[in-house]
Amino acid sequence: MFYEKNLIKKNPLRVDIRFGLVYPNVYKTAMSSLGYQILYNYVNLRENTYCERIIYPSYRSLETNSPLGDFNIVSFSLQYEQDYFNILEILRDANIPLRRADRTLEDPLIIAGGPCATANPLPLSDFIDIFVVGEAEAVLNDLIDNYNENKDKFTNKNEFLSTFLDIKGLYISEFNNKTDIALLDEMSDAYHITCPIITETDDKDLIPVFSNSILLNVSRACTRGCRFCMSSYLYRPLRETDLQQLFDIAEEARQNTGLNKISLIGAAVSDYSKVNELTEGLKDMGFQVSTPSMRIESITRETLVSLRESGLKTLTIAPESIYHLRKRINKDISDDDVFRVIKDAVDLGFNLKLYFLIGLPYEDEDDIKELACLMKQIDSMKYLIDSNLNESIKKEEVLTKHKSKSSGKKSKSKQRKKARVSIKFSVNPVIPKPHTPLQWEGYDMKRIKSKIKYLKKNLKGLDIKFDSGKMGLIQYVLSCGDRDIGDLLEESLNRKISIKEWKENAPSYEIGDNLPWDCINVSVSKEFLESEYEKMKSGEQTPWCEDGYCYGCGACN
Repeated sequence: MFYEKNLIKKNPLRVDIRFGLVYPNVYKTAMSSLGYQILYNYVNLRENTYCERIIYPSYRSLETNSPLGDFNIVSFSLQYEQDYFNILEILRDANIPLRRADRTLEDPLIIAGGPCATANPLPLSDFIDIFVVGEAEAVLNDLIDNYNENKDKFTNKNEFLSTFLDIKGLYISEFNNKTDIALLDEMSDAYHITCPIITETDDKDLIPVFSNSILLNVSRACTRGCRFCMSSYLYRPLRETDLQQLFDIAEEARQNTGLNKISLIGAAVSDYSKVNELTEGLKDMGFQVSTPSMRIESITRETLVSLRESGLKTLTIAPESIYHLRKRINKDISDDDVFRVIKDAVDLGFNLKLYFLIGLPYEDEDDIKELACLMKQIDSMKYLIDSNLNESIKKEEVLTKHKSKSSGKKSKSKQRKKARVSIKFSVNPVIPKPHTPLQWEGYDMKRIKSKIKYLKKNLKGLDIKFDSGKMGLIQYVLSCGDRDIGDLLEESLNRKISIKEWKENAPSYEIGDNLPWDCINVSVSKEFLESEYEKMKSGEQTPWCEDGYCYGCGACN
């Protein structure tokens, strides 16, 4: 059984532009993406445009079963570098020429957006005509209007593409033009979904992560400045949605859908300036509230109590590493901070999921040993007991001892495990990313694999998911590579690319080098990133600018 509510239906023959919105990953992942749902609804606000969804591995739309070649504009959502392979597969299966140089004005205009497109369009630039750099609402209407105005005026494709050069936030591959990121000034200008698509299915592989939830976008950007994280630099400055507007959006969405569950979405939800008022207010309105993850330093017991009372079952946090390495990546969180949050979470009955990184700069064997000890200590905290439960546990222990005596059996001393929660770990290689201070760091797969091997051997019994060191290398090449990587991507359609070939194509950059993504101005200056890179070496901190500091990153200019 498979059914979708709230589809937007138009007659494809009665619109000027057919817009194919492609997600190059499976349905579950696509429909878990707030950005993908925003674009679908946002583009369909245009009366002359019909936006339909195409989701990998299909090259046909869900709405009308139309093949990709029937659309005027085909837009790929680039959330993850690993999806680049799927993009080429979709184009090939749809019989659309892979290379933009081989396509004519008779073919769809191929565009792409999302964080990967914004950070570094070069690896896909031989296949994509135009990249949207920044937030789609800030540029997409201008792009579609320009297409509609000029699509019949030219016979030469490059002349047609040149008409897009004056639109801020567009990188046109043919011209390798320098472009500034396009961002909304305020969240009041952002599009908020109040009538999301709801999937009803008995196939668990199709159920979105946030199934039967209203997705509430509380903010965009994060200014904490973690030195490995693109989200800390790409979309600055921080912009928050007004508290009352969030309540209004939630109520309107409930009226449209009947849903009573809300997932708070943002780069740093717990940094929202009125997060306690938000969670309490939504709870008072009768909503269950959840959030994908929270920052340790801004979590209070009050926030956790509110989230627990409103139905959140699993708390996701990211300690990242041991303390001295946290300081290097500008995450000045002590072990005491980590333990405080975990203790409060366990006391309140939360299950926990924790994310850690390996392969950080200056990380040595002793650091990995210390990391293993930290993870063991955290895992042992799942046996902590809520003080409110102590009395009932003691009574149960007394009854158990009495029964054991009467039956002649010895009592077991593991009654405390009755109140245990689950603690899961995810360990991932750190991938240097464009427009971050770590963009001048390389990727050492051999060291990564050795560290993973050590942790697997010494952390048996813990519930840990490890990302592959090999996959990390491929992601690094796709993330930080230049235009030449396109040849490797195309070749991957015909054969498996060896790890040796990926290693041979792994880039290496130093301060002062011209970088492939220098054509993209994301507002945070290169000079600021260089200063952050130097601070990383010494472990010097750059405090959060939302506390009233300004370090001249350039984003607010």
